[in-house]
Amino acid sequence: MLDALDYVRFAITLFSILDPFAAIPLFLMLTADRSRPERRTTARTAALAVFIILVVAGFSGDLILRLLGASLPAFQVGGGIVLFLMSLSMINAQMSLQQHTPEEHAEATDKSADERSAVGVVPIAMPLLVGPGSISATIIYMERGAGWEHKSLSVAVLALICMAIWIVLQLARPIGDRLGRTGINILNRIFGLLLAAVAVQIFANGLRGLFPALG
Repeated sequence: MLDALDYVRFAITLFSILDPFAAIPLFLMLTADRSRPERRTTARTAALAVFIILVVAGFSGDLILRLLGASLPAFQVGGGIVLFLMSLSMINAQMSLQQHTPEEHAEATDKSADERSAVGVVPIAMPLLVGPGSISATIIYMERGAGWEHKSLSVAVLALICMAIWIVLQLARPIGDRLGRTGINILNRIFGLLLAAVAVQIFANGLRGLFPALG
């Protein structure tokens, strides 16, 4: 079990990576022709899908590392690089290609009304919210500790963050109207700065694990 501050860092890191505020414009566009109850259902579906995907990734992290033949420090170095690239895009107020590519955006907006019934899962939950960055961070933090207490607290953090995502997406329209594009970009830049600092720390921890002499 890690220190309480580590779980706080995990929550801040994960929320910065998922960044539901950046998903608001696409969420509003994909649900523009829906009623308020339908938008709430879509928001709930997206948050639940994010939770399930990250829980599965977190608990299968050890298996994934074994299959890849990679150590946790090596995964930390790779994950740190991915997170840093995401943070640079966020600082520039751009959608990271690790989250959502232009091709995926075009495919999502071209869906018919029937096909949009599952937009809460694809593309909102994945790949817009959940991507390589959030999956890497979840695996790294869950593999840092052992025992069911650590796993339970990690899942609790995931549940808390997904609840926050649900709230933000439910309030997407008033938040979007109040903040505007400029306000959302400012929030993205703040989250980007936080994520950059975390990415560098994860990268440094991985290097110390790979090369103990650096410690």
